[in-house]
Amino acid sequence: MTETKTTPDTPAATTARGLLPLPLAAARVLLLAGGVATAASAFLAWTWTSEFPGDLTINGYPGGLQWLTFVAGVLTTLYALAGYGVRGLRWLLPAGNNAPQVLTALGAFVVTWFTLIAICAELGGVVNLEPGGWIAAVASLLPLLGALALPQESTGGTKGDLKAYVAKAEHVPAAAPLAPWVERAVITVVTALGLGVFAYGIETEYGELFVGYLIVVAFSMWALHTAGLLDRFSRIAAHNRSFTLAMGFVAAIAFPFTQSDDHYANIGVNILIFGTVALGLNIVVGLAGLLDLGYVAFLGVGAYTAALVSGSEFSTFSGVQFPFWAAALTGAAASLVFGVLIGAPTLRLRGDYLAIVTLGFGEIFRIAVNNMDGVSGPDVTNGPNGIPAIPDLNLLGFNLGEAHDIGGITLGRFANYYLLMVLIMAIVVLVYTRAADSRIGRSWIAIREDETAATAMGINGFRVKLIAFALGASLAGLAGTVSAHVTYSVVPTPYQFAGSTPPNSAFLLAAVVLGGMGTVAGPLLGAALLYLLPEKLVFLQDKSLLAFGIALILLMRFRPEGIVANRRRQLEFHETGQLDVPDTTTLTDEPAVTKAGA
Repeated sequence: MTETKTTPDTPAATTARGLLPLPLAAARVLLLAGGVATAASAFLAWTWTSEFPGDLTINGYPGGLQWLTFVAGVLTTLYALAGYGVRGLRWLLPAGNNAPQVLTALGAFVVTWFTLIAICAELGGVVNLEPGGWIAAVASLLPLLGALALPQESTGGTKGDLKAYVAKAEHVPAAAPLAPWVERAVITVVTALGLGVFAYGIETEYGELFVGYLIVVAFSMWALHTAGLLDRFSRIAAHNRSFTLAMGFVAAIAFPFTQSDDHYANIGVNILIFGTVALGLNIVVGLAGLLDLGYVAFLGVGAYTAALVSGSEFSTFSGVQFPFWAAALTGAAASLVFGVLIGAPTLRLRGDYLAIVTLGFGEIFRIAVNNMDGVSGPDVTNGPNGIPAIPDLNLLGFNLGEAHDIGGITLGRFANYYLLMVLIMAIVVLVYTRAADSRIGRSWIAIREDETAATAMGINGFRVKLIAFALGASLAGLAGTVSAHVTYSVVPTPYQFAGSTPPNSAFLLAAVVLGGMGTVAGPLLGAALLYLLPEKLVFLQDKSLLAFGIALILLMRFRPEGIVANRRRQLEFHETGQLDVPDTTTLTDEPAVTKAGA
């Protein structure tokens, strides 16, 4: 069997045929022309009435979901031109395969047809489509047909198998080293682009637009992954780790300055609270390998502690009002104590037994605070009514409950709390990364991989697991202190195992698994997705858990290591050379010494 040589700048020139029997030249022309036509069709009227959200009745200017079709069409066109080897666009295909063309064309097709089907479903039939809608349907089909006719790379799949196109990205050749300032410029541009994409997703005003947004983002990121661009960017980010982290926090700080509605800042601060708790759970689940199903209780401990000592007139200690730093430390300390008290007698258990015990602890906490109303139990938490009227924070004379003008931009109440939560997130990320890179962090990983072997090597498994449990609990309690002030009140209802909206233990665990266990960015991304989905897809109502379950099953099937994968877990789930795990990479993400380079 002969191997076909490829170059990093051009797609693989194999003799294998695509899924459709078209000549290669015709396939590339169809892909390019279809991409241009898809983008152009967004400037036509797709329906006659403005009752469909987004007003798709205007010729000459896209509206609503048409903008997403336009973006998908432009991406398809760019990858089609890169397939021709156009100078200035060859960097789009460092892996030299045809999978990105398939994925961008498929994304344009799916978002366009989703929009047209939604129009027909909501307005009552295909009669509501204008000629522009029919043109868009045909135009988005053309690049997909052209992409499917492109030669199939040798990926180990059978001929005619669509999975063979996208299941494996070819090894990405090492790129020529860039100047340090160029690498930092790349990181800056990508960070700004990421901020823009995230801000657009939060600002989507209706469910259909958010679904279309998810479709375009998902297929675009998948295409960049198979093209090898994400792998190259991860290498650049690894070379400039401190600068990348700094730019990430700069983007987070800049987010409220891009918003004109404080409601979106409210979504942002809740995502950060949810993400901080998920990052704490990541210590327990992702690093130490302990399945905790009652983790949301530690968030509740921190929230109730802060509510009791922050000056609420409904608090049992109504005359006590700690400054925020003292209330935050008290909440974190209370959660740490509860973590030790719960962990000390239970962490000698393993697997499902530990999960059942932690699930019981979560339910015991919710029932206990629900009954501490002075009737069923001691008067501490005011029972089902909770502790309302928690005053806003005042830091250094800066009242977070009032709007403030900074540089001509008005920051509302939630924007103020968002910036406070960014600061706390920075502290949590610092604690997490330092702990994970320390000796105790390596002990957690050893316990997770094989507790018996780790114990035999001299690691005190019980002590190491108790430290993980206590540290994770304290981080959750710290986030709970801010949550109590953001929501004005604390009630027992949210602190349960499962529900239709976060935070709850099931969603927190899912955020860690979905985003990627053992990473920093993974739980934050998972938390953002799981908070935005119920917020935006209100039309699903009680079916949101069903949709979430289906999505999680698909993720387990196609990317079990999570969206942001830890390299060690990738090597566990995939053979060397599959996906974005180059065979020249070691467990420590450092290039291995090959025979040729020895």
